[in-house]
Amino acid sequence: MYQRGRAMEIIKHLIPLLLTISLALLVVAAGLASSRGNFVYVLSRPKLLLQAFGAIVAIPVIAAMVIVAIFPISPAAKAGILLMALSPVPPLMPGKALKAGGHAAYVYGLMATGAVFAVIFVPILGALAARFYDVHAQFPVGVVARNIFVGVTVPLIVGLLLGRLLFKGPSPKLTRAVTIAAYVLLVLAAVPIIIKVWPQMMALVGNGTVLAMALVALAALLGGHFLGGDNMADRSSLAIAASMRHPGIALALAGANHANKAVSAAVLLFLIVGFLLLIPYQMIVRRHEKPEGQE
Repeated sequence: MYQRGRAMEIIKHLIPLLLTISLALLVVAAGLASSRGNFVYVLSRPKLLLQAFGAIVAIPVIAAMVIVAIFPISPAAKAGILLMALSPVPPLMPGKALKAGGHAAYVYGLMATGAVFAVIFVPILGALAARFYDVHAQFPVGVVARNIFVGVTVPLIVGLLLGRLLFKGPSPKLTRAVTIAAYVLLVLAAVPIIIKVWPQMMALVGNGTVLAMALVALAALLGGHFLGGDNMADRSSLAIAASMRHPGIALALAGANHANKAVSAAVLLFLIVGFLLLIPYQMIVRRHEKPEGQE
């Protein structure tokens, strides 16, 4: 009995570790696949930086505040939606944006910009939201910075060092291998987490919560699309960067505020809804680009 309990305790701590490693490996893959100057591409261009701020920070937060005010959903669902709206820089974004035809410099530039936005704006907007809703909630800079440092900065440095020093440039084969390993670990980590909060997730379905989440994700998606300029590749890249949020940051903030399982379930449900919403969008983008490629 003791050994079983010890094994369960090890598994309990192993799953979050696997999730962290899997997301970090995706960032390592981004570093391996990138070229010199990619990650400062957006940060060094004021117009692109302003567009990114509108799509990645402003529109999701405003949309979330409007939607949670309109829909009579549970406090946990509202908290989950707001936390995800506050949490940019998803590690899964580069792969999806590149598959949708995005240019590497812009895609990786948006990833780095999202990380900078997270450190600066998550604590500020979180504090303002707490005051606006008159709730006692903390959004420590340290929690966000630690999440970005461990989940983005360190693995990105590892990827860049491997790519620049060891392989003297982008390494497609290694990038593919690292990406596959990352997705395998992500599935191994995500399935037990989803199973654990499945009852709480199902409790959120059917009372308008899914529709509310879909509308917030759709607002972010459309905002990114229309702020992305005239180029379809850039539009789709910014749309994906805006609509996909970082569950790690949202869950870390929920933990910092000792939120219950229902909030974590809402965060994960939002993530799933956002992924499902991207499917028809990417199909439309591919259909739009196909005639151009045939000319």
